[in-house]
Amino acid sequence: MEALKERIIKDGKCLGEDVLKVDSFLNHQIDVALVRAIGEEFARIFAGQGVNKILTIEASGIPIAYATAAAMGNIPLVFAKKTAPSTMTDGFYSAEVRSFTKGTVSHVVVSEKYIGPEDKVLLIDDFLAHGEAAGGLLEICAKAGAECAGLGAVIEKKYQGGAERLRAKGLRVESLAVITSLKDGHIEFEQTR
Repeated sequence: MEALKERIIKDGKCLGEDVLKVDSFLNHQIDVALVRAIGEEFARIFAGQGVNKILTIEASGIPIAYATAAAMGNIPLVFAKKTAPSTMTDGFYSAEVRSFTKGTVSHVVVSEKYIGPEDKVLLIDDFLAHGEAAGGLLEICAKAGAECAGLGAVIEKKYQGGAERLRAKGLRVESLAVITSLKDGHIEFEQTR
């Protein structure tokens, strides 16, 4: 997605060789037009797969997942919460998710009421690095008996290996911008065919 790559080059900031800061347009301040286009692109990529639900993790995946759900015909969007609220009084599915960027471990939860064996779920996230978040969501789908149609990641940091690990588990992974290196503050993208 060229518009996304151009925006990453223009406004993305490398923080070392592992962190790309895109908070000015993707995950703190939101460029609504760009996020809408991202949602439309994911809807195009996963069209015809029978997806009836979108699943992401709070918080930065929500705007992208919302745009995707809207573009796929206003299907329901469910987001895993990083802590079980006191209002979640019924059963829930949980998975442990490690954030390498934040250096934290969360036990994400989704109510049993919102995902089940009748669902074909598309996972959506802003970044794919080590694959921990997507792995946690995949685990929740398995516990719920839901089928997973794949993962749509806005930005993949290929050199961190998450996509490869997820594909080895049989998950379809589609990334809109694949970064091969952030070395010396220079953003390098995988060349597309």
